[in-house]
Amino acid sequence: MSAVTATDRNAKATAGATEREPVLEIRDLSIVYSGDVKAVDHVDLSLAPGETVGLAGESGSGKSTLALGMCRLLRPPAVITSGSVIYRGSRVAAGGVELLTQSSKELRKLRWREISIVFQSAMNALNPVLRIRDQLGDVLDAHLNLSSEERHQRLEYLVDIVGIPRDRLRSYPHELSGGMRQRVMIAMALAVDPEVVVMDEPTTALDVVVQREILAQIVELQNELHFGILFITHDLSLLLEIADRIAVMYAGKLVEVGNAEQIHNQPAHPYTQGLLASFPSVHGARKELAGIPGTPPDLSALPPGCPFVPRCRFATDDCRGVDMNIRPVAGSEANHFTACPFVTFESSKSTTGEAPAAVAATSRRRT
Repeated sequence: MSAVTATDRNAKATAGATEREPVLEIRDLSIVYSGDVKAVDHVDLSLAPGETVGLAGESGSGKSTLALGMCRLLRPPAVITSGSVIYRGSRVAAGGVELLTQSSKELRKLRWREISIVFQSAMNALNPVLRIRDQLGDVLDAHLNLSSEERHQRLEYLVDIVGIPRDRLRSYPHELSGGMRQRVMIAMALAVDPEVVVMDEPTTALDVVVQREILAQIVELQNELHFGILFITHDLSLLLEIADRIAVMYAGKLVEVGNAEQIHNQPAHPYTQGLLASFPSVHGARKELAGIPGTPPDLSALPPGCPFVPRCRFATDDCRGVDMNIRPVAGSEANHFTACPFVTFESSKSTTGEAPAAVAATSRRRT
């Protein structure tokens, strides 16, 4: 099997993403903890303007580390050992900005104004001793020069668009429900019109009804404001509904990238197939869920070749020599890539059965 260079990987990942120039492009990014724990290992990923890219995988797969690393929000002992992150927003110079080489002062100007984050735990992310209006106002004051009246109108607009009553601006975080706190985080992320919003499991701790409401709100806001979203979650079924493209991550590596229909109907990596088999179908006969045996590997002592080998029912000795560079999926449509050169959806169908039906990806409609 021929080797694939980092340049080849980047070309494939970027070309597979979209024909539009990416607003955010991650190239060959690697992040380690304490010198030998490879949390992110040579990852290439891109996001087009107005696109939703889902990043899926189990806890510990490197999803949040990737997002925090690209925004330079990681603290020691985390170290970025290679790669680049290019941001090409409409308000920055032609050619874009390399985020990994920016100074702290330059990064403060870019964060929230250009790239914002909705963190996983709203209660921990919000300051418990400040009212909601003061926390939203801090973002406005840091990036916009508004009069007192303009600032007040902007605050009211922000809570209006996320469905929070205006009188809640006077509330403290503990006086709000979990769903309202998460809406405040979304309002804060959109406060100064960023072009990229990173959502790190924004609905994980919420019940399914509130989760559905917030996801619908996010899609509506994106259609209106046209920002790109990197949506991080362990719930692949959710991404099938809201994402344009999905990247599946395991042990710090991307193992499959494709659009929602390809991932749903033609999963080409055994790990993706395992994730799909872990949630029930909403149609057809009831059947036992398969799941994925075992646990994610120790990132400080990864096995040679494919890190999924100990949990993969298709694994052979040849898998221990796989270089884990993603390649086009044989027999699939364009822009579908996998790190597994041996197993495709067609070859494993007789064993895994039909991929389970989630909420149809086509249920998402853009205007």
